[in-house]
Amino acid sequence: MVKLLGKRALAAALGAALFGTSLGLGAPAAEAAGSAASAVEIRLDGYALPFDAAPKFVQGTTLVPFRAIAEALGIDVAWDAAAKTVLATGIGADGADAKVVLRVGKKTAQVNGAEVALGAAPAVEQGRVLIPLAFFSRQFGAAVDWNSGTRVISIESPRREMHVQAFYAIRSYDQIARLDTLDSAAFGWTRINADGELVTDGADFYWPEADGDVTPESIVSRVNGQSSDAYLMAFAVDGQRELTKALTDETLRAQSIEKLAALAKEAGFGGIMLDYEGLALTDDPATVRKQLNDYVKLLSERVKADGLKIALAVPPPNGSYKGYDYGTLAKYADHLVLMAYDYGAKGNPDPIAKIDEAIRLTTAAGVPESKLLLGVNVFNENENTLVPIVGLAKRYGLKGVSFWRLGLMSEAEMAAIDRIVVREGD
Repeated sequence: MVKLLGKRALAAALGAALFGTSLGLGAPAAEAAGSAASAVEIRLDGYALPFDAAPKFVQGTTLVPFRAIAEALGIDVAWDAAAKTVLATGIGADGADAKVVLRVGKKTAQVNGAEVALGAAPAVEQGRVLIPLAFFSRQFGAAVDWNSGTRVISIESPRREMHVQAFYAIRSYDQIARLDTLDSAAFGWTRINADGELVTDGADFYWPEADGDVTPESIVSRVNGQSSDAYLMAFAVDGQRELTKALTDETLRAQSIEKLAALAKEAGFGGIMLDYEGLALTDDPATVRKQLNDYVKLLSERVKADGLKIALAVPPPNGSYKGYDYGTLAKYADHLVLMAYDYGAKGNPDPIAKIDEAIRLTTAAGVPESKLLLGVNVFNENENTLVPIVGLAKRYGLKGVSFWRLGLMSEAEMAAIDRIVVREGD
Protein backbone atom coordinates (compact mmCIF):
# COMPACT_ATOMS: atom_id res chain seq x y z
CA MET A 1 0.00 0.00 0.00
CA VAL A 2 1.08 3.56 -0.62
CA LYS A 3 1.43 5.68 2.48
CA LEU A 4 1.30 9.34 3.39
CA LEU A 5 4.66 11.06 3.18
CA GLY A 6 5.86 12.24 6.54
CA LYS A 7 9.16 13.91 5.64
CA ARG A 8 7.85 16.89 3.77
CA ALA A 9 4.55 17.96 5.29
CA LEU A 10 2.31 20.62 3.86
CA ALA A 11 2.19 22.61 7.08
CA ALA A 12 2.84 25.90 5.32
CA ALA A 13 -0.24 25.44 3.17
CA LEU A 14 -2.57 24.54 6.00
CA GLY A 15 -3.15 27.87 7.68
CA ALA A 16 -6.41 28.37 5.82
CA ALA A 17 -7.45 24.74 5.89
CA LEU A 18 -9.76 24.81 8.89
CA PHE A 19 -13.11 26.36 8.16
CA GLY A 20 -13.09 29.48 10.30
CA THR A 21 -16.07 31.75 9.71
CA SER A 22 -19.34 30.25 8.56
CA LEU A 23 -18.59 27.57 5.97
CA GLY A 24 -15.11 28.42 6.95
CA LEU A 25 -13.81 30.33 4.00
CA GLY A 26 -16.31 32.99 3.22
CA ALA A 27 -19.84 31.56 2.94
CA PRO A 28 -22.50 33.27 5.10
CA ALA A 29 -23.74 31.16 7.97
CA ALA A 30 -27.34 31.40 6.84
CA GLU A 31 -26.37 30.18 3.39
CA ALA A 32 -24.43 27.27 4.83
CA ALA A 33 -27.25 26.23 7.11
CA GLY A 34 -30.00 26.46 4.53
CA SER A 35 -28.38 25.27 1.31
CA ALA A 36 -29.01 21.82 -0.11
CA ALA A 37 -26.08 19.44 0.11
CA SER A 38 -26.37 18.74 -3.61
CA ALA A 39 -25.56 22.40 -4.32
CA VAL A 40 -22.04 21.96 -2.97
CA GLU A 41 -19.41 19.83 -4.66
CA ILE A 42 -16.43 18.34 -2.84
CA ARG A 43 -13.37 17.68 -4.99
CA LEU A 44 -10.26 15.78 -3.98
CA ASP A 45 -7.23 16.67 -6.10
CA GLY A 46 -9.50 18.32 -8.64
CA TYR A 47 -11.95 15.45 -9.09
CA ALA A 48 -15.30 14.90 -7.39
CA LEU A 49 -15.22 12.79 -4.24
CA PRO A 50 -18.43 10.74 -3.85
CA PHE A 51 -19.97 10.07 -0.45
CA ASP A 52 -22.50 7.42 0.52
CA ALA A 53 -24.41 10.02 2.55
CA ALA A 54 -24.97 13.70 1.87
CA PRO A 55 -22.68 16.23 3.57
CA LYS A 56 -24.29 18.27 6.34
CA PHE A 57 -23.65 21.86 7.37
CA VAL A 58 -23.78 22.63 11.09
CA GLN A 59 -22.82 26.02 12.54
CA GLY A 60 -20.80 26.77 9.43
CA THR A 61 -18.88 23.49 9.52
CA THR A 62 -19.09 20.84 6.82
CA LEU A 63 -19.65 17.30 8.10
CA VAL A 64 -19.01 14.30 5.85
CA PRO A 65 -19.04 10.48 6.28
CA PHE A 66 -15.77 9.64 8.00
CA ARG A 67 -14.92 6.42 6.19
CA ALA A 68 -15.12 7.86 2.66
CA ILE A 69 -12.79 10.76 3.38
CA ALA A 70 -10.40 8.61 5.43
CA GLU A 71 -10.07 5.94 2.75
CA ALA A 72 -9.53 8.58 0.05
CA LEU A 73 -6.68 10.10 2.09
CA GLY A 74 -5.14 6.74 2.97
CA ILE A 75 -5.90 7.00 6.69
CA ASP A 76 -6.62 3.99 8.91
CA VAL A 77 -9.93 4.37 10.73
CA ALA A 78 -11.90 2.34 13.23
CA TRP A 79 -15.42 2.84 14.59
CA ASP A 80 -16.24 1.92 18.17
CA ALA A 81 -20.02 1.55 18.18
CA ALA A 82 -20.26 1.15 21.95
CA ALA A 83 -18.28 4.31 22.70
CA LYS A 84 -19.52 6.09 19.56
CA THR A 85 -16.00 7.14 18.68
CA VAL A 86 -13.95 7.30 15.49
CA LEU A 87 -10.25 6.49 15.85
CA ALA A 88 -8.04 7.62 12.95
CA THR A 89 -4.32 7.01 12.64
CA GLY A 90 -1.81 8.07 10.00
CA ILE A 91 0.94 10.56 9.27
CA GLY A 92 0.05 14.01 10.55
CA ALA A 93 0.66 17.43 9.05
CA ASP A 94 3.95 17.75 10.95
CA GLY A 95 5.29 14.51 9.54
CA ALA A 96 4.92 12.56 12.77
CA ASP A 97 2.41 9.82 13.58
CA ALA A 98 -1.02 11.24 14.32
CA LYS A 99 -3.84 9.73 16.35
CA VAL A 100 -7.20 11.49 16.20
CA VAL A 101 -10.26 10.53 18.26
CA LEU A 102 -13.70 12.02 17.55
CA ARG A 103 -16.85 11.24 19.51
CA VAL A 104 -20.42 11.64 18.29
CA GLY A 105 -22.06 14.63 19.97
CA LYS A 106 -18.83 16.01 21.44
CA LYS A 107 -17.44 19.36 20.20
CA THR A 108 -13.86 18.49 21.10
CA ALA A 109 -11.48 15.97 19.59
CA GLN A 110 -8.30 14.39 20.86
CA VAL A 111 -5.20 14.84 18.71
CA ASN A 112 -2.34 12.79 20.10
CA GLY A 113 -3.99 13.03 23.51
CA ALA A 114 -4.56 16.79 23.47
CA GLU A 115 -8.06 18.30 23.46
CA VAL A 116 -8.89 20.38 20.37
CA ALA A 117 -12.11 22.36 19.87
CA LEU A 118 -14.36 21.58 16.88
CA GLY A 119 -16.66 23.89 14.99
CA ALA A 120 -19.40 21.27 15.24
CA ALA A 121 -19.72 17.89 16.91
CA PRO A 122 -19.69 14.68 14.87
CA ALA A 123 -23.20 13.45 14.17
CA VAL A 124 -25.10 10.41 12.93
CA GLU A 125 -27.28 10.85 9.82
CA GLN A 126 -28.93 8.07 7.80
CA GLY A 127 -26.88 5.48 9.65
CA ARG A 128 -23.61 7.23 8.78
CA VAL A 129 -21.21 8.94 11.17
CA LEU A 130 -20.38 12.43 9.91
CA ILE A 131 -17.23 14.27 10.99
CA PRO A 132 -15.85 17.81 10.40
CA LEU A 133 -14.28 17.67 6.94
CA ALA A 134 -11.68 20.45 7.16
CA PHE A 135 -10.54 19.64 10.70
CA PHE A 136 -10.09 15.95 9.90
CA SER A 137 -8.31 16.59 6.61
CA ARG A 138 -5.98 19.15 8.14
CA GLN A 139 -4.78 16.80 10.85
CA PHE A 140 -3.40 14.47 8.17
CA GLY A 141 -1.71 17.03 5.96
CA ALA A 142 -4.42 17.89 3.43
CA ALA A 143 -5.21 21.47 2.41
CA VAL A 144 -8.85 22.55 2.17
CA ASP A 145 -10.34 25.54 0.36
CA TRP A 146 -13.87 26.88 -0.21
CA ASN A 147 -14.89 28.76 -3.37
CA SER A 148 -18.12 30.59 -2.62
CA GLY A 149 -18.61 31.50 -6.29
CA THR A 150 -18.58 27.93 -7.61
CA ARG A 151 -19.71 26.39 -4.29
CA VAL A 152 -16.86 23.92 -4.46
CA ILE A 153 -14.88 22.59 -1.51
CA SER A 154 -11.44 21.63 -2.77
CA ILE A 155 -9.15 19.22 -0.92
CA GLU A 156 -5.52 18.79 -1.94
CA SER A 157 -4.18 15.51 -0.63
CA PRO A 158 -0.73 15.49 0.96
CA ARG A 159 2.30 14.45 -0.99
CA ARG A 160 2.33 10.68 -1.09
CA GLU A 161 5.11 8.12 -1.23
CA MET A 162 4.44 5.73 -4.09
CA HIS A 163 6.18 3.80 -6.86
CA VAL A 164 7.15 6.17 -9.69
CA GLN A 165 7.94 4.66 -13.08
CA ALA A 166 8.54 6.07 -16.53
CA PHE A 167 9.15 4.67 -19.99
CA TYR A 168 12.42 5.42 -21.77
CA ALA A 169 12.35 5.23 -25.55
CA ILE A 170 14.98 5.95 -28.19
CA ARG A 171 14.53 9.73 -28.07
CA SER A 172 14.45 10.16 -24.30
CA TYR A 173 18.12 10.94 -23.67
CA ASP A 174 17.58 14.67 -23.11
CA GLN A 175 15.73 13.75 -19.91
CA ILE A 176 18.07 10.98 -18.82
CA ALA A 177 18.69 12.72 -15.47
CA ARG A 178 15.06 11.98 -14.64
CA LEU A 179 16.01 8.31 -14.32
CA ASP A 180 17.62 9.21 -11.00
CA THR A 181 14.20 10.13 -9.55
CA LEU A 182 12.41 6.90 -10.46
CA ASP A 183 11.71 3.59 -8.74
CA SER A 184 11.74 1.81 -12.10
CA ALA A 185 12.09 2.49 -15.80
CA ALA A 186 11.01 0.50 -18.85
CA PHE A 187 13.24 0.69 -21.93
CA GLY A 188 11.49 0.23 -25.28
CA TRP A 189 14.32 -1.44 -27.18
CA THR A 190 12.64 -4.54 -28.64
CA ARG A 191 9.46 -5.29 -30.56
CA ILE A 192 7.54 -7.99 -32.38
CA ASN A 193 7.89 -7.44 -36.14
CA ALA A 194 5.39 -8.14 -38.92
CA ASP A 195 6.46 -11.79 -39.06
CA GLY A 196 5.83 -12.35 -35.35
CA GLU A 197 9.54 -12.35 -34.49
CA LEU A 198 11.11 -10.50 -31.57
CA VAL A 199 13.72 -8.11 -33.01
CA THR A 200 16.03 -5.35 -31.78
CA ASP A 201 16.08 -3.43 -35.07
CA GLY A 202 12.48 -2.32 -35.53
CA ALA A 203 11.68 0.97 -37.20
CA ASP A 204 10.35 2.52 -34.01
CA PHE A 205 11.63 0.33 -31.15
CA TYR A 206 15.24 -0.81 -31.42
CA TRP A 207 18.46 -1.31 -29.49
CA PRO A 208 20.30 2.05 -29.36
CA GLU A 209 23.82 2.43 -30.67
CA ALA A 210 26.55 3.44 -28.27
CA ASP A 211 27.54 7.12 -28.21
CA GLY A 212 31.03 7.23 -26.78
CA ASP A 213 30.84 6.23 -23.13
CA VAL A 214 27.05 6.24 -23.24
CA THR A 215 25.91 2.72 -24.06
CA PRO A 216 22.59 0.94 -23.53
CA GLU A 217 24.27 -1.01 -20.74
CA SER A 218 25.56 2.15 -19.05
CA ILE A 219 22.07 3.65 -19.05
CA VAL A 220 20.65 0.49 -17.50
CA SER A 221 23.47 0.50 -14.97
CA ARG A 222 22.58 4.08 -14.05
CA VAL A 223 19.07 3.00 -13.10
CA ASN A 224 20.33 0.00 -11.16
CA GLY A 225 22.75 2.30 -9.32
CA GLN A 226 19.81 4.26 -7.95
CA SER A 227 18.40 1.13 -6.27
CA SER A 228 15.74 1.13 -8.97
CA ASP A 229 14.48 -1.55 -11.34
CA ALA A 230 15.31 -1.46 -15.05
CA TYR A 231 12.88 -3.35 -17.31
CA LEU A 232 13.52 -4.39 -20.89
CA MET A 233 10.29 -3.62 -22.74
CA ALA A 234 8.97 -5.62 -25.68
CA PHE A 235 6.38 -3.76 -27.77
CA ALA A 236 3.82 -5.23 -30.13
CA VAL A 237 0.49 -4.30 -31.63
CA ASP A 238 -1.74 -6.78 -33.43
CA GLY A 239 -2.49 -4.54 -36.42
CA GLN A 240 -1.19 -7.10 -38.95
CA ARG A 241 -1.75 -10.17 -36.77
CA GLU A 242 1.93 -10.17 -35.83
CA LEU A 243 1.19 -10.43 -32.12
CA THR A 244 -1.25 -13.29 -32.69
CA LYS A 245 1.53 -15.11 -34.57
CA ALA A 246 3.97 -14.59 -31.69
CA LEU A 247 1.45 -15.89 -29.15
CA THR A 248 0.18 -18.93 -31.05
CA ASP A 249 3.09 -20.24 -33.14
CA GLU A 250 5.07 -22.49 -30.78
CA THR A 251 8.40 -21.79 -32.48
CA LEU A 252 7.94 -18.01 -32.52
CA ARG A 253 6.67 -18.05 -28.96
CA ALA A 254 9.66 -20.01 -27.69
CA GLN A 255 12.11 -17.85 -29.64
CA SER A 256 10.72 -14.56 -28.33
CA ILE A 257 10.71 -15.80 -24.74
CA GLU A 258 14.28 -17.09 -24.95
CA LYS A 259 15.56 -13.96 -26.69
CA LEU A 260 13.93 -11.64 -24.14
CA ALA A 261 15.40 -13.64 -21.28
CA ALA A 262 18.88 -13.64 -22.81
CA LEU A 263 18.88 -9.93 -23.70
CA ALA A 264 17.63 -8.91 -20.27
CA LYS A 265 20.23 -10.96 -18.45
CA GLU A 266 23.16 -9.94 -20.68
CA ALA A 267 22.39 -6.21 -20.47
CA GLY A 268 21.84 -6.21 -16.72
CA PHE A 269 18.08 -5.62 -16.65
CA GLY A 270 16.17 -6.54 -13.53
CA GLY A 271 12.97 -7.41 -15.34
CA ILE A 272 10.94 -7.62 -18.56
CA MET A 273 7.96 -5.45 -19.46
CA LEU A 274 5.47 -6.65 -22.08
CA ASP A 275 3.52 -3.96 -23.90
CA TYR A 276 1.37 -6.19 -26.10
CA GLU A 277 -1.49 -4.14 -27.48
CA GLY A 278 -4.53 -4.52 -29.72
CA LEU A 279 -5.67 -8.01 -28.78
CA ALA A 280 -9.19 -9.31 -29.46
CA LEU A 281 -10.54 -6.35 -31.39
CA THR A 282 -12.44 -8.86 -33.56
CA ASP A 283 -11.32 -12.27 -32.23
CA ASP A 284 -13.03 -14.30 -29.53
CA PRO A 285 -11.88 -12.64 -26.27
CA ALA A 286 -11.78 -15.85 -24.21
CA THR A 287 -9.52 -17.57 -26.75
CA VAL A 288 -7.15 -14.62 -26.95
CA ARG A 289 -6.98 -14.24 -23.18
CA LYS A 290 -5.87 -17.84 -22.83
CA GLN A 291 -3.21 -17.35 -25.50
CA LEU A 292 -1.74 -14.36 -23.67
CA ASN A 293 -2.03 -16.07 -20.29
CA ASP A 294 -0.12 -19.08 -21.59
CA TYR A 295 2.61 -16.89 -23.06
CA VAL A 296 3.06 -14.86 -19.87
CA LYS A 297 3.09 -18.02 -17.76
CA LEU A 298 5.89 -19.52 -19.88
CA LEU A 299 7.85 -16.26 -19.82
CA SER A 300 7.45 -15.97 -16.06
CA GLU A 301 8.69 -19.50 -15.49
CA ARG A 302 11.67 -18.90 -17.77
CA VAL A 303 12.93 -15.58 -16.41
CA LYS A 304 12.15 -15.92 -12.74
CA ALA A 305 14.71 -18.70 -12.62
CA ASP A 306 17.22 -15.92 -13.45
CA GLY A 307 15.80 -13.67 -10.74
CA LEU A 308 14.08 -11.35 -13.22
CA LYS A 309 10.75 -9.62 -12.62
CA ILE A 310 7.78 -9.53 -14.99
CA ALA A 311 5.54 -6.54 -15.68
CA LEU A 312 2.84 -5.87 -18.24
CA ALA A 313 1.39 -2.71 -19.73
CA VAL A 314 -2.28 -3.41 -20.48
CA PRO A 315 -5.08 -1.43 -22.12
CA PRO A 316 -8.05 -0.54 -19.92
CA PRO A 317 -11.11 -2.79 -19.53
CA ASN A 318 -13.33 0.06 -20.76
CA GLY A 319 -11.37 0.36 -24.00
CA SER A 320 -11.76 -1.43 -27.32
CA TYR A 321 -9.54 -4.45 -26.68
CA LYS A 322 -10.91 -7.37 -24.69
CA GLY A 323 -8.08 -9.90 -24.90
CA TYR A 324 -6.74 -9.35 -21.38
CA ASP A 325 -7.44 -11.51 -18.33
CA TYR A 326 -6.36 -8.92 -15.79
CA GLY A 327 -6.66 -11.07 -12.68
CA THR A 328 -4.66 -13.98 -14.11
CA LEU A 329 -1.98 -11.73 -15.59
CA ALA A 330 -1.55 -10.08 -12.20
CA LYS A 331 -0.81 -13.48 -10.65
CA TYR A 332 2.15 -13.97 -13.00
CA ALA A 333 3.39 -10.37 -12.95
CA ASP A 334 5.08 -8.28 -10.31
CA HIS A 335 2.94 -5.35 -11.45
CA LEU A 336 0.62 -4.17 -14.20
CA VAL A 337 0.65 -0.74 -15.83
CA LEU A 338 -2.93 0.28 -16.63
CA MET A 339 -2.79 2.34 -19.84
CA ALA A 340 -6.00 4.22 -19.08
CA TYR A 341 -5.55 6.83 -21.78
CA ASP A 342 -6.06 7.62 -25.47
CA TYR A 343 -9.84 7.42 -25.08
CA GLY A 344 -10.20 10.26 -27.56
CA ALA A 345 -7.97 12.07 -30.01
CA LYS A 346 -4.30 11.90 -29.11
CA GLY A 347 -2.96 15.11 -27.68
CA ASN A 348 -6.21 15.89 -25.86
CA PRO A 349 -6.61 15.37 -22.10
CA ASP A 350 -8.24 12.04 -21.30
CA PRO A 351 -11.64 12.10 -19.51
CA ILE A 352 -11.00 11.64 -15.82
CA ALA A 353 -14.28 9.78 -15.33
CA LYS A 354 -13.16 7.10 -17.82
CA ILE A 355 -9.86 6.73 -15.97
CA ASP A 356 -11.73 6.40 -12.68
CA GLU A 357 -13.95 3.70 -14.21
CA ALA A 358 -10.92 1.86 -15.63
CA ILE A 359 -9.29 1.62 -12.21
CA ARG A 360 -12.44 0.27 -10.59
CA LEU A 361 -12.98 -2.29 -13.35
CA THR A 362 -9.38 -3.47 -13.18
CA THR A 363 -9.36 -3.99 -9.42
CA ALA A 364 -12.79 -5.64 -9.65
CA ALA A 365 -11.25 -8.06 -12.18
CA GLY A 366 -8.87 -9.29 -9.50
CA VAL A 367 -5.81 -7.04 -9.74
CA PRO A 368 -4.62 -6.08 -6.24
CA GLU A 369 -4.09 -2.35 -5.72
CA SER A 370 -0.58 -3.22 -4.54
CA LYS A 371 0.27 -4.50 -8.04
CA LEU A 372 -1.29 -1.71 -10.10
CA LEU A 373 0.47 1.32 -11.57
CA LEU A 374 -1.75 3.93 -13.20
CA GLY A 375 -0.38 4.88 -16.61
CA VAL A 376 -0.34 8.57 -17.54
CA ASN A 377 0.28 9.69 -21.11
CA VAL A 378 1.96 13.06 -20.62
CA PHE A 379 1.61 13.76 -24.35
CA ASN A 380 -2.14 14.08 -23.74
CA GLU A 381 -1.91 15.95 -20.45
CA ASN A 382 -0.42 19.12 -18.99
CA GLU A 383 0.78 20.17 -15.55
CA ASN A 384 -2.81 20.82 -14.46
CA THR A 385 -4.70 17.86 -15.93
CA LEU A 386 -2.25 15.23 -14.71
CA VAL A 387 -2.82 16.22 -11.05
CA PRO A 388 -6.30 14.66 -10.73
CA ILE A 389 -5.08 11.55 -12.60
CA VAL A 390 -2.25 11.00 -10.15
CA GLY A 391 -4.75 11.93 -7.42
CA LEU A 392 -6.84 8.91 -8.41
CA ALA A 393 -3.84 6.62 -7.94
CA LYS A 394 -3.43 8.09 -4.46
CA ARG A 395 -7.17 7.91 -3.73
CA TYR A 396 -7.44 4.22 -4.59
CA GLY A 397 -4.23 3.28 -2.80
CA LEU A 398 -2.53 2.00 -5.96
CA LYS A 399 1.10 0.91 -5.99
CA GLY A 400 1.99 3.99 -7.99
CA VAL A 401 2.06 5.75 -11.35
CA SER A 402 3.82 5.18 -14.67
CA PHE A 403 4.49 7.95 -17.19
CA TRP A 404 4.66 7.63 -20.96
CA ARG A 405 7.27 8.85 -21.51
CA LEU A 406 10.62 10.52 -20.77
CA GLY A 407 11.46 12.94 -23.55
CA LEU A 408 7.87 14.20 -23.66
CA MET A 409 7.63 15.69 -20.17
CA SER A 410 7.71 19.46 -19.85
CA GLU A 411 9.50 21.14 -16.97
CA ALA A 412 6.11 22.24 -15.61
CA GLU A 413 4.80 18.66 -15.72
CA MET A 414 7.85 17.33 -13.92
CA ALA A 415 7.48 20.02 -11.26
CA ALA A 416 3.81 19.11 -10.79
CA ILE A 417 4.70 15.43 -10.38
CA ASP A 418 7.35 16.26 -7.80
CA ARG A 419 4.81 18.34 -5.88
CA ILE A 420 2.30 15.53 -5.42
CA VAL A 421 4.31 12.29 -5.22
CA VAL A 422 7.72 11.10 -4.13
CA ARG A 423 9.43 7.85 -5.02
CA GLU A 424 9.43 4.94 -2.58
CA GLY A 425 12.02 5.11 0.16
CA ASP A 426 12.86 8.83 -0.18
